[in-house]
Amino acid sequence: MKLKPIASNQTELTVGEHTVLFSYETPVAAWTPDGAIRTSKKWSVTTSRHINQWLRGAQAREVDQSVLDNLVQS
Repeated sequence: MKLKPIASNQTELTVGEHTVLFSYETPVAAWTPDGAIRTSKKWSVTTSRHINQWLRGAQAREVDQSVLDNLVQS
């Protein structure tokens, strides 16, 4: 497991083959072996901007927030 602060209120957590973006304290997007995913839950404008910047224009599949929560549970 590797934790990497990437910008103000943004952190990447690498767990196995998954790299997860946290906006503030919430996992909101991830790169997985199957491609990029992002939460379908609507958070703040700032969190949406964090996701879009981190994905760098990649087409991400929207998933329920619980999928991202489960990626980071121990």
